[in-house]
Amino acid sequence: MAQTTEDRSSLSTFRSPRFHRAWSVAAVTFVTIIGAAAFASLPGLLIEPLHEEFDWSRGTIGFAVSVNLALYGLTAPFAAALMDRFGIRRVVAVALSVIALGSVLTVWMTAAWQLVLYWGILVGLGSGSMALAFAATVTNRWFTARRGLVTGILTAAGASGQLVFLPLLSWLVEDHGWRPAAVTVALSALAVVPFVWLLLRDHPADVGLAPYGGAYAEKPAPAAGAARRALTVLFKAARTGPFWLLAGTFAICGASTNGLVKTHFVPAAHDHGMPVTAAAGLLAVIGVFDVVGTIASGWFTDRFEARRLLAVYYALRGVSLLFLPMLLAPSVHPPMLFFIVFYGLDWVATVPPTIALCREHYGEDSAIVFGWVLASHQIGAAVIAFAGGVARDVFGSYDPVWYASGALCAAAALMALVIRRRAA
Repeated sequence: MAQTTEDRSSLSTFRSPRFHRAWSVAAVTFVTIIGAAAFASLPGLLIEPLHEEFDWSRGTIGFAVSVNLALYGLTAPFAAALMDRFGIRRVVAVALSVIALGSVLTVWMTAAWQLVLYWGILVGLGSGSMALAFAATVTNRWFTARRGLVTGILTAAGASGQLVFLPLLSWLVEDHGWRPAAVTVALSALAVVPFVWLLLRDHPADVGLAPYGGAYAEKPAPAAGAARRALTVLFKAARTGPFWLLAGTFAICGASTNGLVKTHFVPAAHDHGMPVTAAAGLLAVIGVFDVVGTIASGWFTDRFEARRLLAVYYALRGVSLLFLPMLLAPSVHPPMLFFIVFYGLDWVATVPPTIALCREHYGEDSAIVFGWVLASHQIGAAVIAFAGGVARDVFGSYDPVWYASGALCAAAALMALVIRRRAA
């Protein structure tokens, strides 16, 4: 007689080990996201070396970074659809291999278009396939209990990876050149592939288990219409005002973090005589306080109105950017450390209230809507990554970029306040 779902649930519960397989899957996901931080950490360290060796303008190099950031964001809404169709393990393994290929090919490049192809397109597509959708998919499939905890841990993995890789990569670039750093990124990606293939599983049912804290459920059939639904939700949300306000504020968020500080802080500090290793170390410290700020922002979001929190976050970020040009110096001093701590606390603090507003306005479609809002975040980052390099070429300084970004953050604060509250 065939087993019923209830029988299998009971059997799975009886057989569940003390250490549930879900935690191994979460650990592999954590390591993979940490490795992905290496891909995100390197572009800001490459601007000066590539400019000096190939005499490419900073705008040209910034364009390659902008392509990378844009593809990261535009791939993200479809990443979950790819995982539903082909499985988490296959998608992540292929993505890591594509990243390794793109990174290692840069070692032999001789023209700027190759940087755009290898780092912009290949690494952008690969890293976009392992965006927040990867962590969300793993959490939703493997955990019923502790979802909040696991989500927080996996979100923090990016900041932890930044802390691990930035000092190492900056030391390699400073003492051995940019090519060993690019090879290190490629090897980091390849090193994770065996763990993904051997330890990661698409669904608990693949190994006869229930999700952690839940009941056994059969593995669903591959979803063929997920990508179509993502586009349908986009067209539906695009007809509402809150979507454009959330997308606009999050685009400015991406512009003022990944596009500006992560990409241009190191070369800007180097312009003022600060060693690359010291500037990269400061970015790593931002990663530490990023974790603290995100957790605190989640606590605040449960207790205060989300749109007002966003307004405060963006206003404070804008003020700090206006002061940054006065803080850059050959050495690290207390005011600069204060900026780093403050900016780290504010870096991803915008995410919890933005997700809360998506949930408030779009209900069951909120996860997909947030995916598109996240795409706008990366497009904003891409624009400022390119514009920052061009501004440095034209003005000989990054100062106009810091001031313009401060003004944009002020505009984001006003946009956040304009978002209407949904009627009960």
